[in-house]
Amino acid sequence: MATGPDSGGMQRICVIGGSRYFGKLLVQRLRAAGHQVTVINRGSGRPPAGVEHLVVDRDDEAALRAALGPRTFDVVVDQVCYTPVQAAIAARVFAGRTRRYVMTSTIEVYDPATAAALPAVPAHTPVPEDTVDPAAWPVTPDLPWHDAAYLEAHYAEGKRQAEAVLTRAGGFTFASVRSAHVLGGGAQEFTGRLAHYTGRVERGEPVDVRAGELPSVFIHYEELAALLQWAATETDFSGPLNACSDGPLDVRALTATVAAVAGREPRYRVTDAPAPASPFSFDRHYAMSNSRAKALGFTFSHTADWLPDAVAETLAAPTS
Repeated sequence: MATGPDSGGMQRICVIGGSRYFGKLLVQRLRAAGHQVTVINRGSGRPPAGVEHLVVDRDDEAALRAALGPRTFDVVVDQVCYTPVQAAIAARVFAGRTRRYVMTSTIEVYDPATAAALPAVPAHTPVPEDTVDPAAWPVTPDLPWHDAAYLEAHYAEGKRQAEAVLTRAGGFTFASVRSAHVLGGGAQEFTGRLAHYTGRVERGEPVDVRAGELPSVFIHYEELAALLQWAATETDFSGPLNACSDGPLDVRALTATVAAVAGREPRYRVTDAPAPASPFSFDRHYAMSNSRAKALGFTFSHTADWLPDAVAETLAAPTS
């Protein structure tokens, strides 16, 4: 582990996950930059030529140790850590194997609907990283984290606790990248959230909104891959880091952009239903501040710079 982020040289980098969307692009970018890359996944997707591929279940600690053998890395980038149990396994396995560990986290850690312990943040005030301090967040590994339904319902809490475990682990420098809502890539955007809007606008259907929509923040998948590459290879920051483009927007503004690209008139239908009206429709505030990343030297785009192209790509993508 002799190469540091400021040396400009080749680094040995392990990516856990990395088989789709911005993780796949991250692997491509790291390889193109001349780094020695190892991808760990369960065989869900093969990495590009020149990238080592270890097929193993990261939840199986013994198998993970066996697959890694004597390998050591300068950096590990963990794209698929969702629970404190997974984080604890990673902390044990990679202690002494890497000098730096970067985990992809999420804006959802700030969602006030997911934890009573979260402090209130005034609406329209960008949320800073210290709103959720992983060093102080309680960890409950004995919850049913292996149950898929439980994990889906407690996604934000799983991420908070995973950050907490890795923050306290020691043995490497730990950083978490809390990503905004990721958009772009047309058919690559596997969640279908942007396609929800393009489909409704194209069909002339109204988009369900709340009477008091609150804005959120977004990031293009290429920008997120670039930031993760930067976090892994060009900086030594530790702790959480918010990752979002400049320019928050609410669902009405998102729909208006879609409609402008599609050449249609936006239509809205106000609902007071307790369930989310549409993807990214929020009656609570947790739009992040990206000031820390900027102070560390990362330059963000503005959402308006890339959203129209992302919409166009989604409109042009084949539908299933």
